[in-house]
Amino acid sequence: MVKSELEKITHEKLLQGGILVKMYFDMQNQEKEKLQPLLVDLINEHLLKEKGVVYCYGAIEEPIKLNELYSTSAEVTILFENIFPLVNIAFNYTPIGLEILKPDKEFVLKMSQLQSLILEISNISTNYSRYILQKVLKPDDLALITKEIENRIEMGKKVMEKLENNKKEQT
Repeated sequence: MVKSELEKITHEKLLQGGILVKMYFDMQNQEKEKLQPLLVDLINEHLLKEKGVVYCYGAIEEPIKLNELYSTSAEVTILFENIFPLVNIAFNYTPIGLEILKPDKEFVLKMSQLQSLILEISNISTNYSRYILQKVLKPDDLALITKEIENRIEMGKKVMEKLENNKKEQT
């Protein structure tokens, strides 16, 4: 059986730790005509251009009126190089639903990958906290918090370097 180019790419990436996911996004607006172009823009100009996205394509539902707003959703299939861009997109674009299509049995992470993933989640959380604090705090308070965050980042780097050095010494 001859596989399509898309199937070949998907198969190769999955063997290298890729993840095929179906994500669901919603959008609301007072103007019905704006919804589908906004979701097309989300897919083509944002999701597709994110680092670690191999490909993505989607289908957009016809908008319906709910209360005072029109609402629609998109079902987007995305092939990720690995779990890291999946986490980033989930945090940054907040899908309303998610279905992991492949691998369909299990997904194994090395301990170093799990540690990196958890640190990535921590980093994203720190960035969101910083953003929120920038919008709320007075400039003097913000400068103090920013310095504390910078110090925390430096300390985290030192801890990770120490862990790496310990691992090297043990091998």
